[in-house]
Amino acid sequence: MQTFYITNAVFVMNADDHILLKKDPKRGWELPGGHLDDGESLAECAVREVKEETGIDAEIVKMCGITHEVRDRRCTVFWMARAVGGQLRTCAESMEVGFFNPQEALSMIEREDFRQEVAKCLQVDGHPFYIES
Repeated sequence: MQTFYITNAVFVMNADDHILLKKDPKRGWELPGGHLDDGESLAECAVREVKEETGIDAEIVKMCGITHEVRDRRCTVFWMARAVGGQLRTCAESMEVGFFNPQEALSMIEREDFRQEVAKCLQVDGHPFYIES
């Protein structure tokens, strides 16, 4: 039986319409997110990962898209959320965290695939999106 991976990425905006990013030690700047725990729903995982990686309490607004990495057997569900509390803090998975205006956020993300995903999240009229690679 083949293993298939399901992960989440969360596009969190604050009251100033700034995007929450974290700096991963290996991948650089990216949206918070991660793998589901046993017995956890997709939405529960999204909220938990944001809190663990950034210290921010998030409230899911909607699902905004899915990516499918066919060769790696991985699907990532992208969520739009709003920041509703908490304090910015780092952890082992986030060397730095912060809210950034959309243009600044896009310029900070080094990986082209991550930039493309954030750009798709910003295009609200194009939700839900689907990216296959």
